[in-house]
Amino acid sequence: MKHSCIIVVLTFLLALNGFAQDEQTLITINKTKVSKAEFERIYKKNNNNLYDESDKKQPKDYIDLYINFKLKVVEAETLKMDTNSVFINELAGYRKDLAAPYLTDLKFNEQLVKELYNRMLKEVNASHILLRVEKNASESEEKTILNKTTEIKKEIDNGLSFEEAAVKYSEDPSAKTNKGNLSYFTAFQMVAPFENAAFTTSVGEISEPVRSSFGYHLIQVHDIRDNGGEVLVAHIMKIFPQGATKEIKSKLKSEINGIYKELQNGADFTLLAKAESDDKRSAEKGGEIPWFAAGRMIKEFAEPAFTLENKGDYTTPIETQFGFHIIKKLDFRKIASFENSKEDIENRIKKDPLRSTSSKKAFIDKLKKEYNFNKKEDEFLKIEDKNIGDKIDDLNFGLFNLDGKEYSFEEFQNYLQHKKITSGKYTANFEKWVEYEITNFENSKLEEKYPDFRYLMKEYYDGILLFNISEDKIWNYAVKDSAGLQTFYANNSDKYLWKERFSGSIIICKNKDIKEEAEKFLANKMTNEEVIDQLNADGNSITIEKGAWEKGNNPIVDYFVWNKKEPEIFDSETTFIRGDKIPPEAKNLDEARGLYISDYQNYLEQNWIKELRKKYKIKINKKLLKTVEGV
Repeated sequence: MKHSCIIVVLTFLLALNGFAQDEQTLITINKTKVSKAEFERIYKKNNNNLYDESDKKQPKDYIDLYINFKLKVVEAETLKMDTNSVFINELAGYRKDLAAPYLTDLKFNEQLVKELYNRMLKEVNASHILLRVEKNASESEEKTILNKTTEIKKEIDNGLSFEEAAVKYSEDPSAKTNKGNLSYFTAFQMVAPFENAAFTTSVGEISEPVRSSFGYHLIQVHDIRDNGGEVLVAHIMKIFPQGATKEIKSKLKSEINGIYKELQNGADFTLLAKAESDDKRSAEKGGEIPWFAAGRMIKEFAEPAFTLENKGDYTTPIETQFGFHIIKKLDFRKIASFENSKEDIENRIKKDPLRSTSSKKAFIDKLKKEYNFNKKEDEFLKIEDKNIGDKIDDLNFGLFNLDGKEYSFEEFQNYLQHKKITSGKYTANFEKWVEYEITNFENSKLEEKYPDFRYLMKEYYDGILLFNISEDKIWNYAVKDSAGLQTFYANNSDKYLWKERFSGSIIICKNKDIKEEAEKFLANKMTNEEVIDQLNADGNSITIEKGAWEKGNNPIVDYFVWNKKEPEIFDSETTFIRGDKIPPEAKNLDEARGLYISDYQNYLEQNWIKELRKKYKIKINKKLLKTVEGV
C-alpha cells in the first residue's frame, strides 16, 4: 500500500516537473522570452514530415535557426511593425477564422464522418446558377428570389440550355465566362448545402433550388469521377498587375521564358523561385505551395501540375488569369485511408458548423454556467414593456452579471446601435445581446483557456512579422539595390559557369534551293537579318534562330555538333548550322540574374543576422535544452 502511494506521489511530482519545465524560459532575447513548450512545438512541427528526411535536425542544431528567426521578429517589433494597421487587420482576420470552431458547440457522429470521407474519394463536375439573397433580406424578399429560381428551372425544363440560363440569369460574376461550370470539386471545397446537393443529384440532372449563405442555387451535375489524389508542387510566377496591357504581359512572358531557359541550363529551381517569383509567400519556401487536389486549383494550373510524370519534372511556362507560371512536381499522394483521415475530417467539421448538429444555445448555456451568469430580474422590469426609443430616465442600471462584471442598460443600447436595431421591444433583443456579450467574452479568453490556440496565434503573429520585415530588408531591397548587386557579382562572377557551348545560328529552309542560297549569302558575310529579308521577300522560306546552346539544350545542335541521334521531324537537307564551339565561361549578370539575386539576398541576410546577434543579448538555458526530445 505504501509502495503504491509512493509511486502515485512520484508520478504526480514528475508531471508537475514536466509542466514546470514546459513553462520555463528556454531562450531570452533582450526582454523577449521563449518557453520550452513554444520552442518544442515549433521544432517538432518543422522537423516532422519533411520532404527530405536528411533535413531533420536535433534540438541543439535547430536552436540557432530558431534564434535567427526570432531575432527578425524581435527586430520587427522594435521597428513597431506590429503596430501597423495593415498588420493588425491581417492578424485579426486570421484570428477570426481560427477562433470560429472554439465559439460554438459542435456535435457529429461516425456516420457523418464516414459519409464525408466517401465524398472525398470522389470529384463532382457541376455547373450552377446563383441568385443572391442579401444578408438581411426580409421573408418576402427571400420568397421572391426563391420563386424566381423556380421559374428559371421551369425554363430549363422547357428547353433553355443550362449554359444559356447561367449567362442570362446567374449572379455569380464568373458565369459570363464559364457559363456556370465550376469544374471538378470534392468534399469541403464548397459550402455544405451546395456540396450536399451536388453529391446527391444524379449525373445529368438538375437540383431543386438550394439555399446557401450566398443565395439560391440551381445545380446541374455533369460527371462524378474518382478523386485523383493530391499533388505537391512549387512554382515560379510572374503576376499580372491589375489592368495589365499587352505590352506588360509581353514583358512578363519574356521574363518567364528567360527563367525557363535558366532552368534548362541547369539553374536551381528553389533559388530561382526565391529570387524571381512574384508570389513572395511561396518564394520564401522555394516556390512550394500547399498540397492540392485537382478541383481545388484553377483548371489552367491544376491540369499541367497533374500531368507532370516524375518528381522534379517542371512545365514549360503556362498562363493563367493571374499570371505566368513554371510548375515543378515535388510529390504526389493518394487519398489517405479512413483511419488516417478521420481526425482531419473531424477538425474540418469543427471549423464548419453548417456540417454539424451545432447548437448555439447549448454553447451559450454552458458558458453561462461556467462564468456564473446572473440576470438581474428586478432591473430587467424597467425595460420589460418598453420599446426601443422610449424615454428611460435612468440609464445607469445593470441587466446581468458575467464572471463578476456587470453589463449595463447603456451597453445594451450601444449594442442595438451597433446592430442598427431601431424598433421593436427591448425584450425581443435581450437574449441576442447576452449571446453577443458572452461570445465576445469567451473570444477574449481563448488564448488563456486553450494553449493550442495561443501557440497557433503566436505562429501567425511571428510569421506575418517575419514576412513583412524580410520583404523590406531582404527581398525587395536586393532587387532594387542594383549597385550592390553589381558589386556582389563582381566579387563572385566565377560562381555560375556555362559549360562548353555552340554559339551561332540554326537555319531551317523551305527547300534545298533556299538552303543553297542561304549558305552562299552567309559565306559572303551577310547578316542573319539581311539573309531573312532577302529570302523571305516572297513568303516564309527561311527561319534563323541565333543563340548559344550547351549539350542537351537543342536536338539540332546536338546532332550537328556532338553527333547525337537525328531529331524527330528533321530534314538535314534543308537544315544547317553556322557558328563555333566556345569553351566554358562565366555567365554574365543578365544571364544568371535570378541566381545572383538569390545569392545576394542570402548574403544580405547573413550580414543582417550578424548585426542582429550583436544588437540583441541572447541567452540559452542549455540545461533545459537537453530535455527537449529530438524527432
